[in-house]
Amino acid sequence: MESVKKMVAEKPVVMFSKNKCCMCHTIKTLISSFGANLTVYELDELPNGLQVERALLMLGLRPSVPAVFIGQELIGGANEIMSLHLEGNLVPLLMKAKALWL
Repeated sequence: MESVKKMVAEKPVVMFSKNKCCMCHTIKTLISSFGANLTVYELDELPNGLQVERALLMLGLRPSVPAVFIGQELIGGANEIMSLHLEGNLVPLLMKAKALWL
């Protein structure tokens, strides 16, 4: 849990992902399309990726990726991000976290 907190500290938008996850790619593309300052951690490339994945599961994420934190707050996975986007709330949330400037 502590490793996840350290990884998201002081970064406006953090996403935990896996290289072969198609929904991860979709969410990365969506957030990046707004010009957001997105930090992505690929769990299958990190030496402690399995530990980080366990921590994400302990936070209640099912599946563990994609996992998106905006403004150091866990937003959720693909469903939550897509819902925010469709409701028109994703961009304001990114702006509030200073992840993009419009």
